[in-house]
Amino acid sequence: MWYVYLLESIALPGNRYIGLTSNIEKRITEHNAGKSSHTSKFVPWHLVGYIAFSNREKAILFERYLKSGSGHAFARKRFW
Repeated sequence: MWYVYLLESIALPGNRYIGLTSNIEKRITEHNAGKSSHTSKFVPWHLVGYIAFSNREKAILFERYLKSGSGHAFARKRFW
């Protein structure tokens, strides 16, 4: 399975991150350990939600969509 996940900073609420992984527990642990340059300055993070896909390509397309302008609007309305 592939997961598109949504994180929000606990230390600085409003700072959000959207990512893609095949191992969600490991990836969130890495984010909270500061191993991602994009998220290290906003640790700790909590998982807001995730969407599971059996197809990697569809997961990639959905992650790209959520990172686009209309995808940000969709995510704000539906997930945050």
